Amino acid sequence: METLPGTTVGIKVDGGVVLAAEKRVAYQLYLMSKSGKKVYLILDKMGLASAGLMADMQTLARIIEAEMRLYELDSGISPKVQTVAKTLSYILYERRLFPYYAEILVGGIDEEGSHLYTLDPIGAIIEDNYSALGSGTQLAISIIEAEYKPDMKVEDAKTLAIKALYAAMKRDASSGDGVDVLVISKDKTYEQTYSVGDIEKMFSK
Repeated sequence: METLPGTTVGIKVDGGVVLAAEKRVAYQLYLMSKSGKKVYLILDKMGLASAGLMADMQTLARIIEAEMRLYELDSGISPKVQTVAKTLSYILYERRLFPYYAEILVGGIDEEGSHLYTLDPIGAIIEDNYSALGSGTQLAISIIEAEYKPDMKVEDAKTLAIKALYAAMKRDASSGDGVDVLVISKDKTYEQTYSVGDIEKMFSK
């Protein structure tokens, strides 16, 4: 399968998880939009980020959020991060002959701690401390691997995620136009958007 357009990264630390993605929506050589959203909060302490075709990303985000809301209602308990990832894996595998064109990161916090899972378009699932997906993977992962530390603070992980995406945006034609970040920590969960200008100021020193 060809490399899917766009770049998304996830970083897990002891205190939480950071999911981030750039905002460009590209199809082959065409720039379709500069304001795509590829990071989604699906539960209070869980989210997903993706690279690929926008329609498939949005569809998968809606499906998994609905499934997990039903899980909460039926069981009376909040699902674990692994439950979210496993359910999404089954959904992807069901469509393996006509797959969704999306690579997914699932991250969040539950009673067992913080978790980050990577899923490919047909449902293979891997848990890791950090990951990068999409056409800018090689550029982004080189930055994360050089600077990642398991004991780093959540805010430092956020800065590292943005730095990794910035590297991809400078060299990958399918990545650009700003960054959306979802930060999930024990104390709070929040989303934040950075323009290209904001990012350049962060790393111009």
